[in-house]
Amino acid sequence: MDYLLQYGFSSEVALEFASTTMVGQFGRPTMPRLIDPEASAAEALANPLEYPGLARATTPGDRVTLALEPAVPYADRMVAAVVGALTTAGIAPDGITVLRTADDERAGAGDPRPMLAPGLAESIAVVTHHPAERERMAYLAAADNGEPILLHRAVVDADVVLPVGCIQNPSAAGFHGIYGAIYPTFSDERTQKRFHSPAALDVHGGPKSKVIERVDQVGWLLGAAMTMQVIPGAGDDLLHVLAGEAQAVSRRGRELYELAWGGTVPQRASLVIATIEGRQQTWDNLGRALAAAELLVEDDGAIVICCDLAGEPGPAVARLAASGSREGALREIRKDRPDDAQAATQLAQAQERARVYLLSKLDPSLLEDLELAPVTDPDDIGRLARRHPSCIVLANAPRTMVRLRDAS
Repeated sequence: MDYLLQYGFSSEVALEFASTTMVGQFGRPTMPRLIDPEASAAEALANPLEYPGLARATTPGDRVTLALEPAVPYADRMVAAVVGALTTAGIAPDGITVLRTADDERAGAGDPRPMLAPGLAESIAVVTHHPAERERMAYLAAADNGEPILLHRAVVDADVVLPVGCIQNPSAAGFHGIYGAIYPTFSDERTQKRFHSPAALDVHGGPKSKVIERVDQVGWLLGAAMTMQVIPGAGDDLLHVLAGEAQAVSRRGRELYELAWGGTVPQRASLVIATIEGRQQTWDNLGRALAAAELLVEDDGAIVICCDLAGEPGPAVARLAASGSREGALREIRKDRPDDAQAATQLAQAQERARVYLLSKLDPSLLEDLELAPVTDPDDIGRLARRHPSCIVLANAPRTMVRLRDAS
């Protein structure tokens, strides 16, 4: 049996499985990708779910902040659609602010206004959030535990806040539900460290569900009733754009996401081959891909991740590489909670279950320090597949939500 596996930006590897049992192949949504994301976004805003149109939900003179979650596919087109809808509703361009993260700025996401006409673009303010800048924070309210909820002033001072985010697997690291595009995304450094904690990772619906409840409370306190969310497709594609009342969008978004990315398998496999496609080449997505693969691989099996990851690791992953003790490094990571704490934890957890191979653009010496097996020749993956009795393939692994049938 032959299989052409796509990964990275435009790479592919041909696999020949011979007598290997293919338990399942996932990660290729049957839904068509959006041909014109901006037009789809405009349509969603014109017909929001369980919410009046922007002309009825705003008044001229309102100050509106678009809270732009990091790494939203086609973010520039989403911004253009929202700005178009707001100005049509009578909102002055100089009353609109696009609030983005420092992560987007560092990743080279560029100016989110290129789809706007030059005169209009210059009137729209773009503000970058830096969580360590306490002077940019404002107090919203006290949380249930009494701790202050601090958010960027552009959020707290706005008359209308419109979160623009990306629906993900509910258990994915870093996904905090429908209001995650506001909190902790635009909160202070201390709050973000708490959310970076490995304890915030999903454990059978436990800690993660409590985290999302806290985030939903912030959205309610802020009064951000409307949201825009996208359903991602393969690579950098989009499948849907939704807008409307936050919980209605959340419900419909979960349905569409599971339809596109969900699946079940009858059993684990001795080998799981997973890919990361498009502009998703980050250590966070490597962690998510490993978490998806770990659920499906047999104990003492093998996981192969195919990607074009080339970026330097963050402090938590670097600590794993430098430490002679994985457990000792994880104790320090749980204490300090650096930005990449969850990715480092997912890497270590996957290595407890299986041998992990990585095809990437990273230095092989770094991979060896991390106790990862570097793959330098894509043909080696085919040879590895032929040695295993069973295999599961997860294309676009960070997005998939495949479960064991008896655990669904």
